[in-house]
Amino acid sequence: MILFKSHHVDMIKAGAKTQTRRVWKRPRAKIGSVHKVKTELLSPNYHCLIRIVDVHQERLGDISVADVWAEGYQTLDEYAEVWTSINGVWDPDQLVYVVSFEVVR
Repeated sequence: MILFKSHHVDMIKAGAKTQTRRVWKRPRAKIGSVHKVKTELLSPNYHCLIRIVDVHQERLGDISVADVWAEGYQTLDEYAEVWTSINGVWDPDQLVYVVSFEVVR
């Protein structure tokens, strides 16, 4: 199970969001594993299933334009605004895990 904000669910289902960055102490997803997309931790409900296709670590500030699009956004400013609303601060030197995924049909 991986938690997402509710506004990301339709983006994931449509294939517009195929990547997520996470502030994890260690990776919580393995390549090839399948996870439920949920918006509430304790809810039994989930929106779809995703398969992890890549997991790696990088600095938040190293995000490319292609990565911004894979996150489901058009511009870095738009993505940075959403990141800040979720995580509190945009620190380009912060190490994050980049998780790439595909929807399991």
